[in-house]
Amino acid sequence: MKKNMGTADRVIRVLIAVIVAILYFTGVIKGTLGVVLLALAVVFLLTSIISFCPLYAPFGLSTHKLKK
Repeated sequence: MKKNMGTADRVIRVLIAVIVAILYFTGVIKGTLGVVLLALAVVFLLTSIISFCPLYAPFGLSTHKLKK
């Protein structure tokens, strides 16, 4: 897998994941919506760790800057 996520993209995804997790575990969001958002937060966290977003690939998108 070729990296297609830049630093800013990764940081934003981690921040969103942390915020959703905090809201879920404090009971602000709950029920089906809470579970769906928590699952999305996990996906955001995993894609940030590996620097690859599978949804970017089919469209040829990349926020990763190549060093020359």
